[in-house]
Amino acid sequence: MVPALILLLVFAALPALLAGFDKGYFYQIANLALIFVLLSASMHLVTGVAGLLHLGHAAFYGVGAYTAALLTSKLGLGFTVTLPLSGLVAALVAFLVALPTMRLVSIYFAVATLAIGQMLYLVMLNWVDFTKGPNGVIVSKGFELFGVSLSGRLAAYYTVATVVTLSVIAIGRLSHSYYGNALRSIREDDQCADAMGVSTVRLKMEAFTLSAFFAGVAGGLWAHMTGYISPGDFKFSESILILAMVVVGGLGSLPGAVIGALLLILLPEGLRALGDFRNIMVGLVMFLSILLLPKGLLGEVSALRLVRQQLGAAWRTTGPANGKGEGIGWR
Repeated sequence: MVPALILLLVFAALPALLAGFDKGYFYQIANLALIFVLLSASMHLVTGVAGLLHLGHAAFYGVGAYTAALLTSKLGLGFTVTLPLSGLVAALVAFLVALPTMRLVSIYFAVATLAIGQMLYLVMLNWVDFTKGPNGVIVSKGFELFGVSLSGRLAAYYTVATVVTLSVIAIGRLSHSYYGNALRSIREDDQCADAMGVSTVRLKMEAFTLSAFFAGVAGGLWAHMTGYISPGDFKFSESILILAMVVVGGLGSLPGAVIGALLLILLPEGLRALGDFRNIMVGLVMFLSILLLPKGLLGEVSALRLVRQQLGAAWRTTGPANGKGEGIGWR
C-alpha cells in the first residue's frame, strides 16, 4: 500500500501540482530533490548497510557528471548512451580506488576516501585541457530517449523521476536481501563475519563500487538537467551534505535516507524568506534531530518493520535462528 501511494505521489500528484504552478523554479527544485534522493540512497548502501564511512561520495557524483558532459560536448552522444556510461565510469574509478583502500578500517578508510575525493575534485578543477577547469562544461543536449527529445519541463521531471525510482528500488532490493544481510554482518563485526566465511573485502569492494555507480547515474542526470557543470558542484561540502542526509534520516534505513534527502533539500527552500538565517535554522534542525533522534527520523528497525509489513508473504523464515528451527530470510 505504502509503495503504491509513493508512486502515485511521485508520478501523478506532484506533476499535477507542478503543472498548476507552471514555474521552472519549482520543476528545478523537484528534480534537484530527486537527484539527491538517489545520492543519499547510494550513500546508504555503502555507509548505512556496509558500515563504511565514506567522505568522498561527491567525487564519484562528479565523475558521472563529467562523463556525461564530455561525451555529449565532444562526441555528441545523447542521454540514452551517456547515462549508463556515467554510472559505469564512476564504478570503474571506484573499483580502482577500492583496490588499495578496502583493507583499511574505521577512521583510516574515512580519511582515505576524503583524500581520494579531494584528488578527483582537483583533477576536475586543474585539468583544463580536458575538463575546462573552473570554466566548466556546457552540456549541449538535454534529456532524450533513443533520439526523441524530452525537452519540456514535465518530460524532464518524469525522466528524472523514473530513473531515480528504478534506482532506489534496485538499491532497496539489494539492501533487503541475503546480500544486504551479508553487508550488515560486516558492519556489525567484520572479523566475526570473516571467520564465518563471508568474503569481507570482496563485499566491501562491491558495495563501494555499486554505490559509486548510482552516484555516477545521479551525476549524469544532473549534467543533462542543468546543461552546465563545474567543479564547484562536487566539492567536499557536497559529500558532507549527502552523509548528513543519511545520518539524519537514519543509518541503515533506506526510507530514512530518502526522507533525509528531501528534508535537507526542501527545508532551505521553504525557509528562503528568512534570508541568511535559514542556514542557521537548517543547522538547528539537523542538530536537534541528531540530539533527540540519534537513530534518525526513521531508524533501521522501523524501516525493516515497514518492509516486512509491505512484503507480507515474500518475507519468510528460514534456518535455525529463533530457537524453534526458524530464522528470518527472503525467498
